[in-house]
Amino acid sequence: MAASMLKMVLSIATTVLLTLLGGSPAMAAPPRPADPVGIDVSWPQCGKTLPSGLAFAIVGVNNGLANTTNPCLAAQLDWAETTIKKPQATAQPRVALYVNTANPGLAGSWWPTSNVYQGTTVANPYGRCEGKNDQACAYIYGYAKAYDDAVVRGVNDPGGYFWWLDVETGNSWQPDKVANRADLEGMTAYFKSIGAEVGLYSTGYQWGQIAGTVPSSSNLAGLPSWLAGARTLNGAKSNCALAGLTPGSRVTVTQYVSAGLDYDVACK
Repeated sequence: MAASMLKMVLSIATTVLLTLLGGSPAMAAPPRPADPVGIDVSWPQCGKTLPSGLAFAIVGVNNGLANTTNPCLAAQLDWAETTIKKPQATAQPRVALYVNTANPGLAGSWWPTSNVYQGTTVANPYGRCEGKNDQACAYIYGYAKAYDDAVVRGVNDPGGYFWWLDVETGNSWQPDKVANRADLEGMTAYFKSIGAEVGLYSTGYQWGQIAGTVPSSSNLAGLPSWLAGARTLNGAKSNCALAGLTPGSRVTVTQYVSAGLDYDVACK
């Protein structure tokens, strides 16, 4: 008790002295708000308890391959809609989607033989698809996979979502980088045709291996980039300063891994 009284007397004396000298007692800095991070989830998180109170979520539509459906898609979309912060806390939409991409060529379980898909004749900048492993058919394949993602997988109001194209070397690709770009351009063309926004997820290395250098005339040019590869929050923040994946692209999201989950930073 005597020690407490002494501390109180000294505190009062210090305050009086600082006041007389024209100063003021030092105040503790206000606590720094938590970083508004997001998360991306898909089939590997099926049945797992996911965190709440995050700034945004990006939900995977597929089950690891471009022609499959995430079995937990509906449940994960419900989780995202109910647990992600409201109102929108960053420049990213509260809930976005990502899809697996691939260009399997003739090795795929399905490959187009014309420019027609689901009754629609697709305008093809690479010419006429005739069932060959070429750029024209790759474009239609990409268009078809995007159509399936939007129409078949069970996504309500697909035009209202932002769609990220997940471009990784773990999926099937052709040695022809122009054909791989055509595939991604076909996907982009379909999503844009329904009024959706599109972005690209990859690392600089993987993108270079798959798609190479994108010409400014491509519809991939200028799309937002979501970069993977960081192991920490600070590393992800630093990656916001990296170059985008295509000409005119800006890095808007970066990913890092923590406790077995993929978290994301919305770049400013």
